[in-house]
Amino acid sequence: MPAPPATASPDVDAPGAAAHGSGLWMAVRSLFTRDLRLALRRPSDTGAALVFYVIVVSLFPLGVGSDPDVLRGLAPGVIWVAALLATMLSLPRLFAEDYRDGSLEQLLLAATPLPLLVLSKIAAHWISSGLLLALLSPLLALQFDLPAGAAWVLFVSLLLGAPLLSLVGAVISALTLGARGGGVLLSLLVLPLYVPVLVFGSSAVHAAVSGLGVSAHYSLLGAMLVVGLALAPWAAAAALRIVLE
Repeated sequence: MPAPPATASPDVDAPGAAAHGSGLWMAVRSLFTRDLRLALRRPSDTGAALVFYVIVVSLFPLGVGSDPDVLRGLAPGVIWVAALLATMLSLPRLFAEDYRDGSLEQLLLAATPLPLLVLSKIAAHWISSGLLLALLSPLLALQFDLPAGAAWVLFVSLLLGAPLLSLVGAVISALTLGARGGGVLLSLLVLPLYVPVLVFGSSAVHAAVSGLGVSAHYSLLGAMLVVGLALAPWAAAAALRIVLE
């Protein structure tokens, strides 16, 4: 009597799939930690953006006077614009050094999907710039006599909005990589795209100062962040392929 045909075990490929997933995670984590180490080894780059942020915010109380009502009205827009500009200062270095030393081409040839690698670089950029700006914001809000509740709303809005600034900026940084006058071109292209984040982020703080609800502004910032996480790494990866090909 012939033996019944052998059936393939459903778990035959499980070790290979697990190893592949572990390899992806290791590659993404290695690139993320590498970029953070590079940022720590060159504190002048990060420090320059933070000093610029503090100086720009601090100049406004000196220029407009000490009227608390005027300062509270200016605070959301001033701090958000300063954070936006400070983030933009650090965007050119997101891919530029990897482009110069040739390691960016190696990322394109790696087995790990390029959008995941781009996302890890964006995350490192946010931690070394946007997160620090958000952490400084409650201290800077004291110069504008913002109440504690409004300062907390400012902090949360920057936590939601700063990653979106890095995501959008990464796409434009990839598009302008290697272009002559790329820094100026990057600024011209990225500033209009930052307007929705600026509007909803500062409006959340204005609403808190006025005693209105802020949940709608949080929801809009969160929705834009989700869309940015879904689309920006793929768009930046496509732009890098175009530039390098």
